[in-house]
Amino acid sequence: MKLIHQITATIFTIVLSTNLLAEEFHDIRIFKGKSIALRGEPLYQEDFTHWQYANPDAPKGGEMRLGTTGTFDNFNRYAQRGSTPANIDDYLYDTLMVGNNDEYSVLYGLIAEYIEYPSDFSWVIYHINPKATFQDGKAITSEDVAFSFNLFMSDGVPQFKTYYEGVTVEVLDELTVRFNLPKREKSLLFSNAGLTILPKHFYQDKDFSEPFSEPPLGSGQFKVKEYEMGSYIIYERDKNYWATNHPTNKGLSNFDFYRYDYFLDADVLFEAFKKGEYDFRSESIAKKWATGYVGDQFENGLIVKEEITHQTPMANQSFAFNIKTEVFKNSKVREALGLLFDFEWSNKNLFYNAYERNYSLFMNTKYAASGLPSAKELEILSPFKDQLPAELFTEEFKNPITKGDGNIRDNMRKALELLKEAGYSYTERKLVDSNGKQFEFELIIYGKTMERVAIPFKENVEKVGIKMNIQVMTDSAQYINRMRERKYDMVVAHLGGGAFPSEDLFFEWHTDYLDSTYNAVGTTDPLIDNLIQGIADNQNNEENLLAYGRALDRVVMWRHYSISQWHISKYRVAYWNKFSRPDVTPKYALGSESWWYDTQKVKALEQAKSN
Repeated sequence: MKLIHQITATIFTIVLSTNLLAEEFHDIRIFKGKSIALRGEPLYQEDFTHWQYANPDAPKGGEMRLGTTGTFDNFNRYAQRGSTPANIDDYLYDTLMVGNNDEYSVLYGLIAEYIEYPSDFSWVIYHINPKATFQDGKAITSEDVAFSFNLFMSDGVPQFKTYYEGVTVEVLDELTVRFNLPKREKSLLFSNAGLTILPKHFYQDKDFSEPFSEPPLGSGQFKVKEYEMGSYIIYERDKNYWATNHPTNKGLSNFDFYRYDYFLDADVLFEAFKKGEYDFRSESIAKKWATGYVGDQFENGLIVKEEITHQTPMANQSFAFNIKTEVFKNSKVREALGLLFDFEWSNKNLFYNAYERNYSLFMNTKYAASGLPSAKELEILSPFKDQLPAELFTEEFKNPITKGDGNIRDNMRKALELLKEAGYSYTERKLVDSNGKQFEFELIIYGKTMERVAIPFKENVEKVGIKMNIQVMTDSAQYINRMRERKYDMVVAHLGGGAFPSEDLFFEWHTDYLDSTYNAVGTTDPLIDNLIQGIADNQNNEENLLAYGRALDRVVMWRHYSISQWHISKYRVAYWNKFSRPDVTPKYALGSESWWYDTQKVKALEQAKSN
């Protein structure tokens, strides 16, 4: 408390709230507590013992075997190149504070036993839990926290340095560390509370920007037990992990081992599951869900096939245009391409009518724009009226629709009119520019899953004389590099998302984050920058946040930065019948981290297999 007395010796009031103690000094209050909410109040009280979707008595033991496609050649999650094993950062590293799957943008203390900060958000102090240790048994100290932040600033991804520009860190004592925040925004403080903590004694002699050929020392509850580079990896529970029974972990991560096997492609991966080579999969392909999950092992209950409804807000999965490429700078061209994607046909013939069309960055939330702009939105957008499509102010945005019979002549006619307005002409079955060069672009996709959707789209595009190339990439490292270097015309991306518009939108849309791999579209627009800043400035003003969120949604959709795809509000999962789970499912996730290895089911499964 010595820092508080440095501010002032006079206490005007003491206010005790659900989770925070506030000591008010003149017009500045100092908050102290074990949790922090970006908006509203935390759901869980300070004395909570476990998340409500976790079974605190769940047995520990057994193995969860998982499968994935691709490869890995690097154990440094934060290197500037290379591909790391699945979820290595989740298994190996802990953060100062952690969230849960019942809330958005609420954090609870883990490495940081509690947090303290002023009402003007000019600084934040973390008090390190004296029980916290790294995987080699050495205590986690404030020196490690400061080192971690400075390392991310100097050698981490560029967007980290940009986001935390001007932030400084100082060690107050062995278990107390302070960050000074020049932006004085709660969102900056909140983001800082999720800092991953690295052991200084391990990393100080390493080149953090380069790949690691061996697993690093971590701060989390799992270590790498065994691996074959690019083939498989096994994570093993650290029996000496200090926070196994911490309220944020109680009843979670109940397996002693998590094993990930890598397969050549999605088809081989699926067949391996049906043969019992791994235990659990979540299905994203409607056709495979409808026709592939059949056979004796499903009929006799060896494999459980299940749909679990969720309330999760959804991002706008889309074909995203790279507007930095010459072919997609013109919004009329982008709008024309959108007319040629026949969602209704795809939903009927490829997806068994399982999906709904996306129409917003904020699907399944009240922030999705609908109808005409409200008075508050008009107040925000009117100063930029000359920069926006006139229709934004007079029409509700709607995706083009078809009859689903494959005949899209009306849409093709409209598309050709737009392309003509953009300077193209249709001659000898080719769409050419003023120099006679055919319109040509490339879509890059990771894995073969999206190819079956892209091919019908390509066929429609080529009917208007455009040459569309589809580049299927199976090497994740190559794909990531293409994204980082922005060497693509079109890519499949998830845009927006979240329970409410947050500062994460900076990474996707703001000019300062053009080099972020999340900024798939490549926007560098002062208007969008202004809207994102408005969202950041109004995180705790619901009326304004609603208006800014919907305003951004309208601008992005009416400028046709992407071609919206689809979503489903169910998890489609299948698993070998050897697991049990709590009766309560978290609000915003599947909650598989709360499942456990059921020895009785395993015995029954093995017996059934032998019969």
